[in-house]
Amino acid sequence: MKKVHVGLIGYGFSGQFFHGPFLKTLAGFECAKIVSSNPEKVKKDFPGVEIVTDVEQLLADPNIDLVIVTTPNTTHYPYAKQALLAGKHVVVEKPFVNHSKDAEELIEIASQNKKVLTVFQNRRWDNDFLTVKAVMESGALGEIYCFESHYDRYKPEVTPRWREQNLAGSGMLYDLGAHLIDQALHLFGLPESVLGDIFAQRENGVVDDYFHIVLGYGKLRVILHSSMIVKHSGPRFQVHGSKGSFIKCGLDSQEDALKQGKVPGDALWGRDHEHNYGELTMNVGGLTLKSKIETIPGSYESFYNGLYESITENKPAPVSATDALNTIRVIEAVKLSSQEKRTISF
Repeated sequence: MKKVHVGLIGYGFSGQFFHGPFLKTLAGFECAKIVSSNPEKVKKDFPGVEIVTDVEQLLADPNIDLVIVTTPNTTHYPYAKQALLAGKHVVVEKPFVNHSKDAEELIEIASQNKKVLTVFQNRRWDNDFLTVKAVMESGALGEIYCFESHYDRYKPEVTPRWREQNLAGSGMLYDLGAHLIDQALHLFGLPESVLGDIFAQRENGVVDDYFHIVLGYGKLRVILHSSMIVKHSGPRFQVHGSKGSFIKCGLDSQEDALKQGKVPGDALWGRDHEHNYGELTMNVGGLTLKSKIETIPGSYESFYNGLYESITENKPAPVSATDALNTIRVIEAVKLSSQEKRTISF
């Protein structure tokens, strides 16, 4: 099996838990170099991998085929550009970049250099999202009129993390919002209109920690919502159509499993607790019928399996860079809508 040799830039939370485990366990990948300022942390997980202190050392290695950028959002564009110009395939942690013009430039460079450029929108493979998508595609709900997705947390205190500092690309819209918007665009395509309300809700907050987004698609409304001050959250998804409704609670299990050291192939990987199975309510012949829908197992490894095929077999990337560009375009429209207190035609 052909090996894809990987250089990983950054070994913070994302590098350690969302990328490292797959590079160690999936047969097609071999991690060759890691850029990190904390070598002792890296050695615990990758004892035989070379650790370097700057990006240039990694990019100068002719044996590296793929570069994965997991550093803070302000670095995504310059590091991805450097890697593409060095002749490497590139994965960028979400969000793609902070500005759509930068995304357009990276897509052009990747095309000119005939390299794969993709973005780690892993939550396309969350167990709850896969299940919602399957229920919608089955036709059980009929024509969809309202799709609502919440990603709430309870973190009432502002922390010194870079995501909560006044930096480009910080805040929840670029963080959790990038996930919710990507999922919405994956299901419904580009919206006709964008309405957004974003602001810092917590005391001493300097970047947005609350957003409420309404995407317009004719008669369909897609509602995306997040807050950092939700102690007890409601449904993760609510989908309402002409034939019925589907309600799904609970979060995908894969992030917690990765933090516990589990990997794909372990028992119960990607599976859901039965009490979180979604409820389908249908109108059949004037009768209301309710049923529990078993959650489809989550599969973050599908991103990397698709990436391997795109590099070795020239198949489409698991997440197209154009999709990721459109997510940034929607984020920019949400910010403009919130600033100007108006609906933006998209």
